[in-house]
Amino acid sequence: MDKLRAICAAKGAFLRREALAAGYDDHALGRLRRAGVILRLRHGAYVFADVWEAMSPRERHGVRARAAYRCCDRPVALSHVSAVLEHTATHWSLPLEIPHLTRLDGRSVGRAAGVRQHRGRIIDGDVVTVGDFQVMAPVRAALELTTVVGVEAALVTINDLLHSGLVTDAAIRERYAQAIDHWPHTLSTNAVLHLMDRRMESAGESRTSYLLWSQGLPMPVPQHEVYDATGDLVGVVDFAWPELGVFLEFDGKAKYQRFLREGEEPGDAVFREKKREDRLRRATGWRCIRITWADLEHPARTAAMIRRVLAQAA
Repeated sequence: MDKLRAICAAKGAFLRREALAAGYDDHALGRLRRAGVILRLRHGAYVFADVWEAMSPRERHGVRARAAYRCCDRPVALSHVSAVLEHTATHWSLPLEIPHLTRLDGRSVGRAAGVRQHRGRIIDGDVVTVGDFQVMAPVRAALELTTVVGVEAALVTINDLLHSGLVTDAAIRERYAQAIDHWPHTLSTNAVLHLMDRRMESAGESRTSYLLWSQGLPMPVPQHEVYDATGDLVGVVDFAWPELGVFLEFDGKAKYQRFLREGEEPGDAVFREKKREDRLRRATGWRCIRITWADLEHPARTAAMIRRVLAQAA
């Protein structure tokens, strides 16, 4: 069994043919399944139950996707959501139940249980190798993502890819222009291309940007540098409307964790953030808006609050 666990550690799951090569037969696999030692992911692919239970939803998607890839008898690449997750850990609101594969031979796709198959025009640079797997490159995967999820979810992930430097704004636009007539279901794509911005540093900031746009609010300047009267940099705010003297900060748990200093508790970072806000207000006289994850779940109400503050400042 150590041999099968080693295969799982390297490739996510083991296949029936690998179990047979290791000395097991179908009766043995059946006994292991009934005993709850292994689980069947799909026809001919298995994973150890204890390992599966310890996995996050994102990790489980990766195991399912790689198992589907290895079970396929045609040339394919991990694509769409499955490809994106090979390149970034960000997966806010992405559907993780079904893996995605794209055929590389351009032929029509057949039906396969537990996997969504695609076909499309493949050009040089579209496919990269990640370990033992063919995977759509970050630029291609970013565009594919816009065809299977909504604008907000795609924007969060693509902004993360941009911010990390895995893709560039220009590369995404160039790839889209090369085959715009061949991209299906691109209703959301143009909106994402309009909104994407490498300056967004978190999922919360990307969702805030989307909220402002979708609610028809004036778009602010992201990552705006604030200086005092002597020209010294006081700080950088998440969003600002300099002409109105208003800035907006998104308060997320990850933000405070990111700026924790050695030996600090989260409360220390919150207190330091409050002092920073006070310095910004004293230096500029600007109004501050703070929103949280909970506010993002009520976009109309949150937009109304922001609109009132902007109107008062005008």
